[in-house]
Amino acid sequence: MREHIDVGCAPYLEDCAQLGQADYSERARRECRAYIAQLRRTVGQEPPGASLAIRTNPHDFGDYLSVVCQYDPAVEAAVEYAFNCESHAPAEWDEAARAELNSSSRERS
Repeated sequence: MREHIDVGCAPYLEDCAQLGQADYSERARRECRAYIAQLRRTVGQEPPGASLAIRTNPHDFGDYLSVVCQYDPAVEAAVEYAFNCESHAPAEWDEAARAELNSSSRERS
């Protein structure tokens, strides 16, 4: 059975899409994709038994998106990776993530 750790929707010092905003779903999905890419640059590619994914979470005000690290608790490298994602999550967007988010915004315009 797989377990997961929620690592958030964006680096913790950054503003992010807010549930209830008109463009929430599109913006949140873009931010989560950029965050997954940044986590891979920060922590490394997932080992066998672990995967980064976007998860939809129910809330009283609607569903919100976040990034999770799914892992097989029987695979030591997968467990270690999941906890590294949580403990080494970046505080701010890196240059590559900012470029990805900016290019996505320009493509929508």
